[in-house]
Amino acid sequence: MTTEYRVRLDRGACEGVFACLVRDDRFVEAADGLATIEASEGLAAADGGSRSGGDCGPNEHDELVVPFADDRVEAAKQAARACPVDAIEVLTEGDDE
Repeated sequence: MTTEYRVRLDRGACEGVFACLVRDDRFVEAADGLATIEASEGLAAADGGSRSGGDCGPNEHDELVVPFADDRVEAAKQAARACPVDAIEVLTEGDDE
């Protein structure tokens, strides 16, 4: 079943633990040693991806928000649960931002 959701990654809170990488292969290690999100369009990093509000690139708080419409929402939620510093949040319709 296709679900529309967004994955929010607070790169400033990420400590390079990478427990998320083994739960969802869209999470990858960026060149700066922190996690980032690999979307179908490429890496959601400083030179691409989505920012809070839907713009490209991380925002001033180094936070990525990447929209998805697929059947992998549970993998994203598992990655969020595995993150020991709570740097990942999965937002679905009706969630407060």
